[in-house]
Amino acid sequence: MDTTVADPLVGQVLDGRYLVRSRVARGGMATVYAGHDTKLDRTVALKVMHANLAMDEEFVRRFIGEAKSAAALSHPNVVAVYDQGTDKGYVFLAMEYVPGRTLRDLLTERGRLGPREALQAMQPVLSALGAAHRAGLIHRDVKPENVLLTADGQVKVADFGLARAETASKQTKTGMIIGTVGYLAPEQVISGDADARTDVYAAGIMLFELLTGRQPYEGGTPLAVAYKHVNETVPLPSSVIPGLPPQIDALVASATNRDPARRPSDADHFHAAAGEVYRLLPPEVDASLAGVAPAPPPPPTPALPPPAVGPTVTDGSTQMLGHHAGGYAPPHAGTQMLGAHTMTVHHEPPPPPTMRDRLLRPPGVYGVIAGALAIVLLLGGIVWYQTVGNKEAVPKLAGLTEEQARVAAENVGLKVKVGSSRFDPKIPKDRVAEVQPQAGTKVEKGTLLTLILSKGRQPVAIPDVKNDPLDTAKQKLQQAGLTPGDVVKDASTTVPVGSVIRTRPAAKTMQSPEDPVTLVVSRGITMPKLVGLKRDVAAQKLSKLGLNPQWQEQDPGDGQQPNTVINQDPPFGQQLTPGQTVTVTVTKAQKDCAPLDFGCLWQRMHGHDQQNGQPAPVPGVLGQPIAQAAQALVEAGFQVQVTGGQPGDPVTGQDPPPNTPTPKGSVVKIWH
Repeated sequence: MDTTVADPLVGQVLDGRYLVRSRVARGGMATVYAGHDTKLDRTVALKVMHANLAMDEEFVRRFIGEAKSAAALSHPNVVAVYDQGTDKGYVFLAMEYVPGRTLRDLLTERGRLGPREALQAMQPVLSALGAAHRAGLIHRDVKPENVLLTADGQVKVADFGLARAETASKQTKTGMIIGTVGYLAPEQVISGDADARTDVYAAGIMLFELLTGRQPYEGGTPLAVAYKHVNETVPLPSSVIPGLPPQIDALVASATNRDPARRPSDADHFHAAAGEVYRLLPPEVDASLAGVAPAPPPPPTPALPPPAVGPTVTDGSTQMLGHHAGGYAPPHAGTQMLGAHTMTVHHEPPPPPTMRDRLLRPPGVYGVIAGALAIVLLLGGIVWYQTVGNKEAVPKLAGLTEEQARVAAENVGLKVKVGSSRFDPKIPKDRVAEVQPQAGTKVEKGTLLTLILSKGRQPVAIPDVKNDPLDTAKQKLQQAGLTPGDVVKDASTTVPVGSVIRTRPAAKTMQSPEDPVTLVVSRGITMPKLVGLKRDVAAQKLSKLGLNPQWQEQDPGDGQQPNTVINQDPPFGQQLTPGQTVTVTVTKAQKDCAPLDFGCLWQRMHGHDQQNGQPAPVPGVLGQPIAQAAQALVEAGFQVQVTGGQPGDPVTGQDPPPNTPTPKGSVVKIWH
């Protein structure tokens, strides 16, 4: 049957934005669809919760809180959470669409990996988990099905923290523990508790499986497998693949220690240890182990009867193990979206004996002892509930944002307020540096916790890096404990190209190491446009820019004004360094005319006037002083010849007479 056609959600648009195109996978918690974000025009994965969960208000509240925490996690090896919404009764996530296959598919295809290959596959997984742990986020369901492999070799981890919503919801209603049985840490089986070390345990189990091709524990039922996690030590990988290096055994043993305190404290520490082991492995180790046959698996453990009171499994109302959907790649040959050991088992407690059974059964010694023991346990349980059972451990909130801490506290029935802030060398700015009472303290439900937020690392003075080359300036900032930020280019008449003009904030300002320092770098000087300017104006511009002009002169050509820039080298717009020599070509300056040299004056003004030869009326200058009259005639485009008189004497005659049409450039005679 074509499930895509049958699925009523395919073809619908959620939240007015997300077009549901096809179903990719279905799990115990949700169905995953390939969709299209019509607003940003991109393909997304849509994880739609099953209807029974969407109707659970407590689940929806926790789910939204965990989705917000997961969305805040930005890492190249994490499947990004883009959006969360509720529409038409559907509760959904919009997530990064990662085409490809899962690590489970690769393991199914290959059987097992060599030690170097296995550690290479684990590196990005541990890097992603480490980023989550630093942000206070726990995955809770690390397994090969939740590790996605793209065609170009990228590795991405999916479903960060989303198991917590289902876990809390089902524990509230049925006492169930949610997870994948093959990877559950002992403390998850016993109490349901999870922290960074439970992710480390699951990652250690996954590394064992990559190295050997099988999980360390097998059993007739999930309960039998969980029992082994609690009561047995994970076997060494070399017991399955003889010849595996001892440092590989030590790495797996450390991560899968039954005592959480003896494991790496988080994925960052596991990542560092795995990287060191990888560095020490010989390059040929994978090839040397390729033909080694695995040891046969031990016979499966028979199904265990429901246990009585004990530390490894709780009473009949607390059993185990569910699953939530985690597929994001399109379906393809060989893809198994759900693990073989992922299931839900719920054992009902046996019915209590009837009154008739009790009356007919003789008490005997054991009956008396059992009755007394029952009374003692009952009284002890009452005392325990009054003193401990009604209390909740303060969760680990260090490193979380205020909103993330608030959600984490509310998830266990506690409240928070924000107290004073402090500088902290390890916790980023605006994240929780400390919680009061301290994490792990047992407090009454509803207790108000105080969050001490970090102001980041202690501010330090910004060093003076003016005139330093950019790389040198960055090194000085880093040596001072600061972070180089944006690089902005600006013109400078004094600082060489590529060197720092100034910082923002300025040198000697106290700056938090959390905040980047902007570096303003010299791009030198932009050659201005000089052509067409008079020589003195061009010289002034070059002087202001700190450039050294070299002048060249030449006679004016047709239409060129004297003493004017006609060429420049370098050309306009080119970047120069302070003090650089530039070549400027100007036309020669004209000489001053002698007094009453009206021919010189006319030549200066009209020597190459294209209007020469065009007839125009001769201005009338009779009665004007000779000097004033000559100036007026020159300005009108005529040459002037003065006969007799002084410059201040009035003109008594002119030839041609006033207003006579005469070609421009002709000589007009005036006299006194």
